[in-house]
Amino acid sequence: MSLSARILIVLAALSGLVGVGLSAAAAHVTGGNLATAAQFLLFHAPALLALVALIGAGLLHPTLAQAAGYAMVLGLVLFCGDLSRRAFSGVPLAPMAAPTGGILLMLGWLLVGLSALLRLRA
Repeated sequence: MSLSARILIVLAALSGLVGVGLSAAAAHVTGGNLATAAQFLLFHAPALLALVALIGAGLLHPTLAQAAGYAMVLGLVLFCGDLSRRAFSGVPLAPMAAPTGGILLMLGWLLVGLSALLRLRA
């Protein structure tokens, strides 16, 4: 993979990382809601599919990229699960579920970027 392609993957991962952080900040300002949870799920679904395709194409370090995907999935469960449960019942999913989920999502994006930089050479 060319250096230019790796840089674009790293920049995409950085965009995802910062986007999650800004979305979390916005949720704290507005209190978060069901729409935020839906958007996170809808935005990360194609990202996870793309991650699998990039792993399959050998463009990412497979172990790091898989860890990134699972971190994102767990982050989505905690973050979106907490916002959804609060929206429907007014009760949190678990203490610190949303912030922990947000941190895991950001970690997932960081790992995506690292997996492009540290890809195993063929």
